[in-house]
Amino acid sequence: MADDEGTIGVPQSVIEVTAFMPDARNDPHPKLKALRENCPVMRDEMAKTWFLTRYGDVRATVNDRSFVRHPLQSEEGSISRQLIEDENEPGRTSILFLDEPDHSRVRPPLAKAFYTRINKMKAEIEAIVDETIEAAPASGRFDLMAEIAVPIPVLVIARILGVDEERLPEFRQWSEDVILGLNPVRTPEETARMETGSIALDTYFRELMEARRAAPGDDLISDMVQLQASGDAPLSDHELVINLGALLVGGNLTTTDLIGNGVWLFLTHPDQMAALKTEPGLGAQAVEEVLRFEAPVSATSRILEADKSVAGCPMKHRQVVFCSLASANRDADTFDAPDAFDITVKRPSHVAFGGGPHICIGAPLARMEARRVYQKLFERYPDMRLPEQDMVWRALPFFRGLERLDVEV
Repeated sequence: MADDEGTIGVPQSVIEVTAFMPDARNDPHPKLKALRENCPVMRDEMAKTWFLTRYGDVRATVNDRSFVRHPLQSEEGSISRQLIEDENEPGRTSILFLDEPDHSRVRPPLAKAFYTRINKMKAEIEAIVDETIEAAPASGRFDLMAEIAVPIPVLVIARILGVDEERLPEFRQWSEDVILGLNPVRTPEETARMETGSIALDTYFRELMEARRAAPGDDLISDMVQLQASGDAPLSDHELVINLGALLVGGNLTTTDLIGNGVWLFLTHPDQMAALKTEPGLGAQAVEEVLRFEAPVSATSRILEADKSVAGCPMKHRQVVFCSLASANRDADTFDAPDAFDITVKRPSHVAFGGGPHICIGAPLARMEARRVYQKLFERYPDMRLPEQDMVWRALPFFRGLERLDVEV
């Protein structure tokens, strides 16, 4: 952060506040504050998008059901168009971008089955967290991202879905490959990896679905094919495969970053780590404060279905509105001392998971995993510390997470 925040210029484009820019990658908040206080509703003609930074505007927009989500609904040349999951197959749309009436048909049965499965498997999920932490080095220096933050979400979602143990290495690689689809400016090589991983994952999910129809197991895929058969989940196999993949894309990287960002915050705020150790009951509130202060997802988007006024500005049909979740969560008009990381304060609701019908489907699982990690990690490593290192944040636009996090125990 600059020594004098008054020297921070007001950004003129969305790209200036994304991880593409080294200063914003290291710390986006000074630039977001400059926008929030000086130009809270910015128009970026090059990206063909509006950009909102105030909490009230962001919350109202993400909760407004009159907006749509699918990138093909946006104007030509908009940054959202680059997020199309498969330009040659626009019907390949997951709940991440699905609009009505299909969204209300597809998401509810999937969400209900997913949440039921999570609650049923709570002890098993916590055991995966515990085992992963116990398997990490007992002493010395290690990369917490590689040893703990990356594997836990993949292992958890694999167990929930019912992935065969012997296929886990492949499943993890496919998961990493399909996540490249979140980068709107990926290279041709990354696009090729994404497409190869997506095909392999689709093929494997179809194999699992057929296997579970023949012999049901105790997992989400068994739940969903049984709901299909009973008519309680009116999804085609095609839709089910796409949305099983969406659970991966929407959950693995973001939960990894919720874990990593949280551990980094506690190690750089020892008073807050001490508070968590002293009062374990703060665990749930601690997760919410990590989400508010350094959320894994920094922005989300909506698209206008008709001309209307948004945040006091007239906007046109098909224009894209990007909402800065990171900025909204540091808005002094909503949060007292917004730039202080404090798990002991009960704060207003953050918008780290978005809102409205497209609120993050994986939020309950992410919260469960992160809370258990913070608890067990500092129990096993009461003297964990942050050694001298250059913190490298991931260069993925609209996301916030560390490439690596070396710790000493």
